[in-house]
Amino acid sequence: MPEGDAVWRTARRLDDALRGGALVGCELRWPSLAGTRLHGMTTLEIVPHGKHILHRLDSGLTLHSHLRMEGSWRVRRTADMTPNTVRNNDIRALLATAERTAIGLRLGMLDLVDSRDERRLVGHLGPDLLARDWHDDAAHTALTRLRSAPGRLIGAALLDQRNLAGLGTIWTTETLFARRIDPWAPVQALSDERLLSVVDTAHRLLVASISRTGYVDTAAAYGHIGEPCPRCGRLLRNGRIGEPPTQRSLVFCPGCQARA
Repeated sequence: MPEGDAVWRTARRLDDALRGGALVGCELRWPSLAGTRLHGMTTLEIVPHGKHILHRLDSGLTLHSHLRMEGSWRVRRTADMTPNTVRNNDIRALLATAERTAIGLRLGMLDLVDSRDERRLVGHLGPDLLARDWHDDAAHTALTRLRSAPGRLIGAALLDQRNLAGLGTIWTTETLFARRIDPWAPVQALSDERLLSVVDTAHRLLVASISRTGYVDTAAAYGHIGEPCPRCGRLLRNGRIGEPPTQRSLVFCPGCQARA
């Protein structure tokens, strides 16, 4: 599943393509939205919220999408669209201005709501690590949410979007590796100061990532299973965390991330 930085890039690409343009074509291939007409509406902005994308229109409506495991949004010149292009069975949404067309493929979620009701879709999420107005209050809100389940493993708690929005296995791995914290340590084993340092590190890593073209190549631990730890030389390992069927795999160093 794409992480917060990848979703941020997708939203930025869509915003660059559609913002300020009136929709001259729209097709939503989603059972609950079949026949919906958005023609003539103008895109105000397209913004990410964690792993969610909010497409705000001047009509007061918001088109919400989530990529889940296989979804993606692509942008093409409207002039290059052909009948063969739109016949693709993987298409879930087509949004066209006179210049650019956004193509939503294999989307995991698609909703249309009044913009004032966006919280119905994303209000359950924790603070967005890539929010424009990230501040200390957001970090303390995340701390409070993490503390709400003190016996939960920190790796699983960070992956829970209700605590922090935007982390997946890549940046959970990198955050805990950077702080030398065992992913299987319970939240209650970490002081407030240490938990806040985890939140701050996650925020800084994601912000640094969106300033670069690629991020996996810069990872210190993720993607390096079986290779020596760059700090202590022990071989990096991976392990499953969380409850079935939503278990995930995290990479860690059994040496410098050993529980104290």
